[in-house]
Amino acid sequence: MQKTQLAFPVAVVYTLSTFGSIYGGWLSGFFIRKGWAVYKARKTAMLIFAFCVIPVISAQALGSISYWFAILIIGLAAAAHQAWSANIFTTSSDMFPKKAVGSIVGIGGMAGALGGILLSKSAGLLLQHYKDLGSIETGYYIMFFICGSAYLTAWLVMHALAPKMERVQL
Repeated sequence: MQKTQLAFPVAVVYTLSTFGSIYGGWLSGFFIRKGWAVYKARKTAMLIFAFCVIPVISAQALGSISYWFAILIIGLAAAAHQAWSANIFTTSSDMFPKKAVGSIVGIGGMAGALGGILLSKSAGLLLQHYKDLGSIETGYYIMFFICGSAYLTAWLVMHALAPKMERVQL
């Protein structure tokens, strides 16, 4: 596929992620307006978005049928990522005093950046390993599985570490 042919599929993915960013904040707000507790509304929305990322595991397999399947599944995952982000940032401001929110988000951003570095390096090593074995597709299946399960894993960790919304006192 030529570079000019990639422009529209990439635009589709980013457009879907834009809708996810807006819808992510809207959904938890919808639950709150229905009378749900704030933390329950955010965690429920985040769980829904975590499940929306799981189909990315099938992107490679379905992409072999039509690359549009892969594009739409990756677009759904990108939208769910943005929706997740909208809620995780707001959860920080719900749980921590105003004076600490910037530091908390900064620490989270740093941890995310370090995780991104480690994941990128690991992905490169994994893909090179499977390329050397003549089966790079296996490496991609593993990476899509990791990406597809990451948000559900993160939700479970968040639920284990903060099962109830208790405002942090500094």
